[in-house]
Amino acid sequence: MKYFKLFLRFILGLIIAIGLFIIYASITDYKPKATSIIYESTKPDTIMLNKQINLAIWNIGYCGLSADMDFFYDGGTQVRTSFENIQTNYKSIKAILKQQDSCDFILLQEIDLKSKRSYHQNQVDLFKNSLANYDSFFAKNYDVKFIPSPITNPLGKVKSGLLSFSRYNPKQVMRYSFPGNYSWPLKLFMLDRCFLTKRIPTSNNKELIVINTHNSAYDDGSLKKKQMFFLKEFILREYQKGNYIIVGGDWNQNPPSIDHSKTPKDIKNRSIVLNPIPKDYLPQDWQWIYDSTTPSNRYLNTPYKEGESITPIIDFFLISPNIKSEQIKTLDLNFKNSDHQPIICKMKLI
Repeated sequence: MKYFKLFLRFILGLIIAIGLFIIYASITDYKPKATSIIYESTKPDTIMLNKQINLAIWNIGYCGLSADMDFFYDGGTQVRTSFENIQTNYKSIKAILKQQDSCDFILLQEIDLKSKRSYHQNQVDLFKNSLANYDSFFAKNYDVKFIPSPITNPLGKVKSGLLSFSRYNPKQVMRYSFPGNYSWPLKLFMLDRCFLTKRIPTSNNKELIVINTHNSAYDDGSLKKKQMFFLKEFILREYQKGNYIIVGGDWNQNPPSIDHSKTPKDIKNRSIVLNPIPKDYLPQDWQWIYDSTTPSNRYLNTPYKEGESITPIIDFFLISPNIKSEQIKTLDLNFKNSDHQPIICKMKLI
């Protein structure tokens, strides 16, 4: 009887502790506004028509998802890499970005801001300092005080987001929250997805809108559908005004023309759903720009093995009909420093 009472007290204490933790998580839950102005200028730069524009996109995986890593969310076993690996990956990623000195815009995803998984580095400041010739703009999409999973080695504090660089001084930079979220209480510990826009005047009195996006990964596809509908309405409204639209980032989906049916599905973590974007998502004169010869991402269910790892294309550009794509290339780095690869594109406003 004595042990039974002790057991009941333990269960009661555990329930109270879990309840208090959920209350704490609810109170500290990041609740971003639908729209937030990041930056405004009364003296923006102007982009000329028919001038070449160079862009780069890269999900850098907070410098913590190099080729030796798998990840527990994706069916792997590891939670975080070593501090030494974080440092090595950062130096390599920094060097590669600095080599892209012809780029007018650089759109990065998964930049950490003093998260446990990246040893509390301020990666926003690190990359801002290393790319000091650019204006830079950060939009938070992940801010959780403590993620309790996995129980034996919790992920802990995570703060992260999108970081966009521009050689042009924009008229306005805004964060737009994507609609939809997970059910409570799971949503307390997941990302609050968004996209980040930069508006730059053009020489014909319109605007170029450069969008940095990072869509949901760990859902059954329903969240991505809501996000894509929201994004579609936004870009069509802007195009109807005569504006120029460039969307780039980690879509966590295949572009419409890629056949993903041959992608292996026998991985442990069934929460990863590689949804294709519907072919009729936008009018046919809109263009999906990607390098079909080189994968942009690898699955993290195992460390990277060339020829064996699952390697889809989920990072790419979308451009409006009044923009001409001239070149697209994915830099094949064999996923040495991130689970994504950088993509470079050349375009012209017409």
